[in-house]
Amino acid sequence: MTPTRRVLLPLLLTLLLPGLMAMGVPAPAASAPGPAAPRSAHHAAAARPAADDIHARLAAVPGMRVVKENPAPAGYRAFALTYRQPVDHRHPDRGTFAQRLNLLHRSTARPMVLHTNGYDLNYQGPGFRAEPTEILDSNQISTEQRYFGTSRPRPTDWTKLDIRQAASDHHRLIQALKPLYRARWISTGSSKGGMATVYHRRFYPHDVAGSVAYSAPNNTDDRDDTAVDRFLAQRGSPACRAALTAVQRELLGPRRAEMADRLARWAAREGYTFRTIGSADRVLELTVLQLPMLFWMRAGETGCDRVPRPSADSDALYLWFNGTVGLPGYTDRHLSPVTASFYQLGTQLGFVELAAPQLAGKLRYPGIQRTRTYVPRSIPLRFQPGAMPDIDRWVRRHGSELSLVYGQNDPARAEPFRTGGGSRDAHVYLAPHTGHVVGIAELAPRDRARATAALRHWAGVDGRTAQMDGLPA
Repeated sequence: MTPTRRVLLPLLLTLLLPGLMAMGVPAPAASAPGPAAPRSAHHAAAARPAADDIHARLAAVPGMRVVKENPAPAGYRAFALTYRQPVDHRHPDRGTFAQRLNLLHRSTARPMVLHTNGYDLNYQGPGFRAEPTEILDSNQISTEQRYFGTSRPRPTDWTKLDIRQAASDHHRLIQALKPLYRARWISTGSSKGGMATVYHRRFYPHDVAGSVAYSAPNNTDDRDDTAVDRFLAQRGSPACRAALTAVQRELLGPRRAEMADRLARWAAREGYTFRTIGSADRVLELTVLQLPMLFWMRAGETGCDRVPRPSADSDALYLWFNGTVGLPGYTDRHLSPVTASFYQLGTQLGFVELAAPQLAGKLRYPGIQRTRTYVPRSIPLRFQPGAMPDIDRWVRRHGSELSLVYGQNDPARAEPFRTGGGSRDAHVYLAPHTGHVVGIAELAPRDRARATAALRHWAGVDGRTAQMDGLPA
């Protein structure tokens, strides 16, 4: 696993799969400007003609602002940008907001990868390259999603946060940059970013030549979560599942008061609060309910031998539990930056409520797994049950040039995207012995070669394409 993906692991585990949304993540700090590239403006201007300078060409795009140039990987230039987007694409005269972007510029003759992590850019360094970008040696534009980070309209009209408006942000950005980057475009994202990648293709299927979506769940019926329950009941050995159940019963049984008190005392020391979820005891119950799903997303098979026995001392039990579910992620400080994510889950994407017959008689808070638990009451939630079935039908009937990559043990695979009779050049890949963080590199050799070849073919850099711009194809 690369260092960048190691850094992103907590985010991917915290902020996507419905019902998995609260593993601990350090509260996103405001992005601090990095040092500018160590060269003077005079030398930069002398190094390339002004008419060919990508900085000047970007600045000339209507609505685009070049905020700064960042240090970049070898062979790239890295720019922090903002692009002016309508709050409502159906009524573009009703206000705008500045969408934050990171650009890695390789060459205007190389392909462009449109990447989103599904959230904000505070979690992503300016030099981050997604796997398709590395495979293609391409440019990359990373987008901060509307209503996340600094890309939030003021005042905030939550009704303008939906999958079509976000897809229209991507479409409009592509139209603005295609005159500069005329080679083929590829889109990609992981987890919630993988979902956004598919949604963009549904509404604007011809914007890009192909898409790679990683670990993207497809919750088409928010009323029925039995597929996830069945999936978790089949993970690992009976002994591993029994060990997880024993820990759950211990945490909500003999150790409940002690563990809730420990969490409350920690929060008080750190100045954290639980106003959104309600109390340390409510957080304990919620995280114990979600424990099996979070365990299989993150630890998987190799973690079974490390599940503590119910008789373990309290320090060891608390340390393991906190490391698996990330208790700090349920504090108000950590939930606030991702309110938009829970809003989307509660209005269109759908949420998971796990069945827990093994905890009968130990639960105090009916409905605590619902989305409303995470969203302040001042923000209305009204679910749109037709949104996800529409996406699912499009993938099966019309989806094309799609690679959908899942980890074998990832609960996102319980409700996956599937190809159908109308799909063309669309494939679902399964990486053995992996969880939520997965890539083409983790696929079996035959699938890895197939997915890589498809990606290169979509981008126009396969063996039949001549070298472009003097760079290796």
